[in-house]
Amino acid sequence: MALSTSANFIKYLLFLFNFFFAITGVIIMAVGLTVQGAYHNFRDILDAKFFSIPTFLVVIGSFIFVIAFFGCCGAYKENYCMTLTFSVLLILIFILELAAGISGYVLRNDTRELVSNALNTSMKSYGQDNGGDITLIWDEIQVDFDCCGVYNSSDWSHANSAKFNETFLPMSCCRKQTGAVGYVSCPDPNSATLRKTGCIDSFGDFIKAHAVSLGAAGIALAVIQFFGIMFACYLAKQIKLQGVSSY
Repeated sequence: MALSTSANFIKYLLFLFNFFFAITGVIIMAVGLTVQGAYHNFRDILDAKFFSIPTFLVVIGSFIFVIAFFGCCGAYKENYCMTLTFSVLLILIFILELAAGISGYVLRNDTRELVSNALNTSMKSYGQDNGGDITLIWDEIQVDFDCCGVYNSSDWSHANSAKFNETFLPMSCCRKQTGAVGYVSCPDPNSATLRKTGCIDSFGDFIKAHAVSLGAAGIALAVIQFFGIMFACYLAKQIKLQGVSSY
């Protein structure tokens, strides 16, 4: 027996929803990969928490393609088992996305403390024989984010007083001087070429912004998929009722 008009409408609406559902999978994977790429150069100093959530979203995005298959086939063939399977899997994905979104927002609140700890700990390895990667990362952070130290340039002397002081700092703490010839330095704390902003602000904001994007993507897409869950459950119920009434 054919489905009712309302059930047929839901059927095709669910079929269309699965097309967009597959697109959300691509979006989730893109967000996860983008954040992973943004964090990649700083992997040696950042906490593992900053990489677990984007990786989680990439995995979820790949699973969505499989789930979309069950949804499309179940809706098109009016198959109760496939539609029910889709509903269950969609609920699971909804929970995982919501968890990832909430984790992203929680991570946002902890970003400043985590980044501060990571920067303070890694400063001690700057310029050491076994700290090549840390040295490169710190130089990249200070140049790209126009900053010096964690809160200011004096952090270098606090982190390693044997190597640094107020007038002896990493050269990445100094802005390039246009037209400079020969030996270049910026030991004077009042020098215009010295980067005076701490990296906890500019670099921390960069990390925090990407954590926010993870949270926003997870929660926004979870809300969208909530409607897909309702459509799928309603269609599965209608298919089951029509199957019973046909006997």
